Amino acid sequence: MFKLTSLNLNGIRSATAKGVESWMVTTRPDCICVQEVKAQAADVANRFERMAGLQGHFHFAQKKGYSGVGIYTRHEPSDVVIGYGSAEFDSEGRYVELRFDTPARKLSIISAYFPSGSSGEERQLAKFRFLAEFHPHLMRLKAERDFILCGDINIAHQQIDLKNWRSNQKNSGFLPEERAWMTKLLHTTEEGGGIIDVYRQLQPTATDTAYTWWSNRGQAYANNVGWRLDYHLATPALAALARTESIYKGEKFSDHAPITVEYDLTL
Repeated sequence: MFKLTSLNLNGIRSATAKGVESWMVTTRPDCICVQEVKAQAADVANRFERMAGLQGHFHFAQKKGYSGVGIYTRHEPSDVVIGYGSAEFDSEGRYVELRFDTPARKLSIISAYFPSGSSGEERQLAKFRFLAEFHPHLMRLKAERDFILCGDINIAHQQIDLKNWRSNQKNSGFLPEERAWMTKLLHTTEEGGGIIDVYRQLQPTATDTAYTWWSNRGQAYANNVGWRLDYHLATPALAALARTESIYKGEKFSDHAPITVEYDLTL
């Protein structure tokens, strides 16, 4: 089994101080995709390059203390792709892709961090621009290789993906345009779709147990007023290999919970 975890760290130094590294040692993922590293190459050097016996590969933001993604892996990739070729967003550290290609297959594991639009209209418009250019990138990738994209997508797709859906219909993360983007990406028959939401494949009706993010305001975590913002998105051949899913809430490393899927796959 190939055990793949996704976790928005909300700062690698903060999450490590809260015990994420010892949790990784215990759970032994083959690969963990992380988002919001909030560090630069110099901060990671000689400290976070390896964690729990896994080698890290990163895409850092130019802006200090902002964004940044990484993948820690037990297996040596055949290639590492930093950024997805965006003139606007590659400077924000939002995409790293590890390729594990063999003569018989082309396979990628991707860690991605989608922009949040919650800080205001300017960032919401940036989020829409990201979605507009990221969709064709995924379609091009799907045409040439299988992949699993793990990440903080910053979109709750359906009403069952957040606690208070009625009051959030005009808020970033549950806007009609964002949800429509997800619907298009996940459409099974129409052109421009064909990607699988792996968690929903395994847990089609889960609600309260599906959440991966909770606001720091009020008693959101204590009352489980959450959102499902963290996903495994896979091409159909890889999604078909998904066997188990788990969202870990035994410890709190971040405002997000780690989501792990085991695939019947060997890298």
